Amino acid sequence: MATYTLPELPYDYAALAPVISPEIIELHHDKHHAAYVKGANDTLEQLAEARDKDQWGTINGLEKNLAFHLSGHILHSIYWHNMTGDGGGEPLEKDGVGELADAVAESFGSFAKFKAQLSKASATTQGSGWGVLAYEPVTGRLIVEQIYDHQGNVGQGSVPILVFDAWEHAFYLQYKNQKVDFIEAMWNVVNWQDVAKRYASAKERANNLLLVP
Repeated sequence: MATYTLPELPYDYAALAPVISPEIIELHHDKHHAAYVKGANDTLEQLAEARDKDQWGTINGLEKNLAFHLSGHILHSIYWHNMTGDGGGEPLEKDGVGELADAVAESFGSFAKFKAQLSKASATTQGSGWGVLAYEPVTGRLIVEQIYDHQGNVGQGSVPILVFDAWEHAFYLQYKNQKVDFIEAMWNVVNWQDVAKRYASAKERANNLLLVP
């Protein structure tokens, strides 16, 4: 049995239109995300074979592949739930996400400043990557991370709670090379209820990061 499986979408392919077209959602989930799941499972099998044979000539490549595919699977699994056709705006207390709104204001100064930083981080990622809002457990604050590919340039132990996919496969069929336009449109489908639940869960589990045994 495969260790990792492709999760089902929490909505149909057309649910995020016109921000993201049904064609992109179908290809992105059924082809690209599925490829990361397969890649992670295949790499685990190859690592098991290397252990059984005590042959380590390809260990560097295998470890890199595992990080790439596994991070791709995890980030995409968050990505689908971070979006909803009824989303957008900003987190507000009246919508039941006041704790998240307060954390954003405390960590970034205001929602507008946070939005500007995450937008810029997402849109200017060199090559392929992500813009991520993460909970940093050492200080208990929120930070923005700019992730190259799926796994590079992140702080150890931070927990992603909102992710913007800035790979071309996430937008090119619809937005062409206008990544900035896609990132701006993404704010119209953010599921703040999901982000708030992830924030609360990350805070509860903050002690899982063992700085001292």
